[in-house]
Amino acid sequence: MLLSGVLTAVAGAGTFAATGATFLLPVSVLLLLGAWYGCFFLANQEIRAAKAAGNWYGGLHQGIAVDTGLRSDPPRFPWLWLAFPVTVTVATGAIGVVEYPSMPALLAVHYGAGGQADRLAPKSFGTAFSLVIVQVIVTLLLSVIAAGILRGRADLDPAHPQASARWHRQYASLGARALLGLAGMIALGMMGSSLLMWTGTRAHWAAVVVVVPVLAGVGLAMVVLARYNREPQGTARETGLTHRDDDKFWRGGLLYINREDHALMVPRRFGLGWTLNFGNPRAGMLLAGVLALISLAVILRFGG
Repeated sequence: MLLSGVLTAVAGAGTFAATGATFLLPVSVLLLLGAWYGCFFLANQEIRAAKAAGNWYGGLHQGIAVDTGLRSDPPRFPWLWLAFPVTVTVATGAIGVVEYPSMPALLAVHYGAGGQADRLAPKSFGTAFSLVIVQVIVTLLLSVIAAGILRGRADLDPAHPQASARWHRQYASLGARALLGLAGMIALGMMGSSLLMWTGTRAHWAAVVVVVPVLAGVGLAMVVLARYNREPQGTARETGLTHRDDDKFWRGGLLYINREDHALMVPRRFGLGWTLNFGNPRAGMLLAGVLALISLAVILRFGG
C-alpha cells in the first residue's frame, strides 16, 4: 500500500505538471482505492480460508449480547453540538441575503489548482446560494447519521457484556458529536467559499479558506474516534462466550447484507465508525435520498 501510494502520487503530480489536467488527480485516488481494496480482498480470503481450515470456532460457545435499553433509553442526541453547523449555516444565508444586491454579475463557481477562478456563472439565486444549500444538506445528512448511530444496534462483546455496553454508549455519543463537529467545520469551509464568491476575490490562497476547515474537521474526528476505538474488557469474570461467526453476512469483507437484521446501521467490522446494513430496504432509500440531494445541489450550483 505504501508503494502504491507513492507511485500514484508521483504519477498524478507528474502528469498534472506536464499536462495541467486536473481530472487526473481524482483518477489517481481511484486507482489507489482500487489497489487498497485488492490487497484487502486477498487478505480477507486468506483469513476466511485459515478460519475454516483451522476450525477456529471449534469447541467455543458463540453468543450474542444485547443492550435492550438502547431502544427505551438511548444516548441523548447532542443538540448543543448541532447548534454549531446550524448557526454557521444561518449566518451564511443571512450574509448572502444582505450582500446579494451588491454581488458581481458573474460569480466564480470553481477554482483551479492554482487558486484562480476558472469558471464563472451569471448571478442568480441558485448560483449565489448553492453552497448554503450544500451546508443544509450536509448538516441534515450528518445529523440523521448521528441519530442513527445513537439508536443503532450495538455489537457487544458477549464475553464482557456489561463493560461492552457501557463502552458502546460512550463511543456512540462520541461518534455523534464528531459527526456534528465535522458538519460544523464543513459549513465553515462553505461559508468561506461563499464569501469569496460573493466578493469576487481572486487569489492563490482562496482554496485554503475551504480546504483547511474541512481537513481539520475530518482529522479531528478521526483522531478522537481512533483514540476511543478499542473496546475495554472490564474486570468482571468472562461469560465464556465468544462472538458469533458472521462471515457469511459480510460480502467481500466490506458490505454487510443481512435481511434478518432490522438494524439500519451497524458497527464496522474493522477500522472506525459504522456502516449500512444493505439487507435493510431503508439503506437503499437513504442512499437514493442522498444522491437526490447531491443532484439538486449540483443543478442549483451549475444550472443557474
